[in-house]
Amino acid sequence: MSLEQVRLDASWKARVGDYLLREDMQALAAFLRSEKARGTRIFPPAGSIFAALDATPFEQVKVVVLGQDPYHGPGQAHGLSFSVLPGVPVPPSLNNIYAELERDLGIPRPDHGCLLPWARQGVLLLNAVLTVQAAQAGSHQGRGWEGFTDHVVETLARERKDLVFMLWGSYAQAKARRVDLSAHCVLRAPHPSPLSAHRGFIGCGHFSKANRWLTARGHGAIDWRLPPRAELGLG
Repeated sequence: MSLEQVRLDASWKARVGDYLLREDMQALAAFLRSEKARGTRIFPPAGSIFAALDATPFEQVKVVVLGQDPYHGPGQAHGLSFSVLPGVPVPPSLNNIYAELERDLGIPRPDHGCLLPWARQGVLLLNAVLTVQAAQAGSHQGRGWEGFTDHVVETLARERKDLVFMLWGSYAQAKARRVDLSAHCVLRAPHPSPLSAHRGFIGCGHFSKANRWLTARGHGAIDWRLPPRAELGLG
């Protein structure tokens, strides 16, 4: 994996760039190239694979929202967990996130599914696995991404303090062992997918809990409201 070709904020490249040069990451890059060469559709587009790290510089991270792997439908994944670009229908998991936001903080649902305004406030929207084959959920699990995202979480947990980690579902919760619970807030809930959201995600109160943690430690709260699509400036 060539660092020159990776679109990645400099603050992250300085901390995780060496990891991308590891043999297992080079094997992952070779796998992705071979899949593309044989015509397999892979999401998100190559230029957006590291979009979460590019959108939220290391020093600005306040909250980490961990997803499992990217959306696998055409036009959905753009590198931020749970997010879709304006004009793409809001997926069911994100609809449930919006439902909990409304229940927890009284925030009305926006008219789009783009979470980039959160990323720009310090919410790292990271998937545990950063690529997926079209129409094949979980198809790139076990290919090497998990080690890289473990490294991202470990680096944050070691070099930063007072972060909030939102771990939704068992796949994300496996990352908890990478975090010092005495230095950070770890919030766990079922995944917001329709299969599990009503087993405890709805009612978890993670958004208000995150803001209480941040403000109690002198950090600014996250404004979880999303502007209307017309005000995003993204098309």
